[in-house]
Amino acid sequence: MPDFVNRTEELSRLHELYDSANAELAVIFGRRRLGKTALVKESLEGDDDAIIYQAKQKTSALQLRQFIDAAAESYPGVTRIREDWEEILGYLAEQDAIIVLDEFPYLVEQDGSLPSVLQAMFDHDLDDSSATFVLVGSSISMMEEAALLGNSPLYGRSSLKLDIRQLPFDAAMEFFDDSYTADKQVLTWGVFGGVPYYLEEVSPNATLAENVQSTILTRHGTLHDEPDYVLRMELTEPTRYFSILEAIAGGSTSRNEIAGTTGIDYNQLSKYLNRLSRLRLVDQHVPITEQKERSKRSRYRIRDPFFRFWFHFVYGTGEQYDELGADAYEALIEPELADFVSQSFEELCCSALRTFYPEYTITETGQWWYGEHEVDVVGLTSEGTLIAGECKFQQSPLGYDALSKLERHVDELRWSPQGGNERAETYALFSRSGFKPSVEEAAAERADLRLFTVTDIVDALDA
Repeated sequence: MPDFVNRTEELSRLHELYDSANAELAVIFGRRRLGKTALVKESLEGDDDAIIYQAKQKTSALQLRQFIDAAAESYPGVTRIREDWEEILGYLAEQDAIIVLDEFPYLVEQDGSLPSVLQAMFDHDLDDSSATFVLVGSSISMMEEAALLGNSPLYGRSSLKLDIRQLPFDAAMEFFDDSYTADKQVLTWGVFGGVPYYLEEVSPNATLAENVQSTILTRHGTLHDEPDYVLRMELTEPTRYFSILEAIAGGSTSRNEIAGTTGIDYNQLSKYLNRLSRLRLVDQHVPITEQKERSKRSRYRIRDPFFRFWFHFVYGTGEQYDELGADAYEALIEPELADFVSQSFEELCCSALRTFYPEYTITETGQWWYGEHEVDVVGLTSEGTLIAGECKFQQSPLGYDALSKLERHVDELRWSPQGGNERAETYALFSRSGFKPSVEEAAAERADLRLFTVTDIVDALDA
């Protein structure tokens, strides 16, 4: 298992900040488990003088005392400074130190003046300093209040803001060895997603069934209550948010459907959905030909595959998995898993599209739907060609009916190239289990049809 994967752009930008001749401020945020602390430590590998202080939920006096202890390892003179955040940080800035305040919201909870102290330092005191301050936080709401929103004390002072997201597919698969087939990689991604902490819990020597059973379904599994923990750390009244996420995971994806399933008034939904969106837990998904602000066909989806899995299969099940014991995966998960993972499979197919069609400049990728018509993968190109794809993550080979359905649905897709040129169309079929002879014959005869397997998709994403 690798010690650290990906995040090359983030590391590069942090190193630029450390090397700057000016005083700099970096704000690193994102929900728990995404590897923010590991990123900072990796960026400071070999720098023995950097101060990394991980705050905990303690009194302000204890936090300051422990910070001084951490700083004194590299800057022993700090112990002679009056125990006051402004004095201590000012002294370290004079030493051109790199100062990491990890879990910054815990510090702000106990001393709400700290963001203003830093603001005053950057506004008035650091002209001759090349110190770097790195603020790291898992509470997105508190990081917004302290440093990110327009009315926050530190707004406009940061040289770098890093919004840490889950790893992309290819980086996530670095956690596993070459024994993982393309099919197993897609299934593992569809359950565990790209959060480093979750991937570390997956044993590469166990089957998917064994990993799901031991980490998620078992009451004492390391991930059994994980989304519950993450959400309760961020939300003060989580019940309605849980209901919304459960509804979306269960297939109620429009506002009307979510309101009907949860019993939450339609007009109240916006504030909850906006909050979940700000936490990077859900996003508003619209047909590729429409704009989010104007579309009346929005769907909401859970962004993290593991959260999607947990709310679909685990949340609200009570003692069910305990009662089934070792048979739980086979009885309740396996029959639905391929259909469940199909959403992740479609997203991966979209991500691979530019690699598959290098002859085009693909300006947008996504899905399209209208009424009963739906296209799983759409690529819009500047050359005026519409790329349309159908995805099937099933155990049987994909048949000619899938191509016929795709062509019918594309006939209803309203998109015209810029400049008024007539559009061309080309088709792609993506299948987990290969293709029936009729489809392979059609692809051999038609220049506007290409076939892609799961291995093709994984190889394209790895490239």
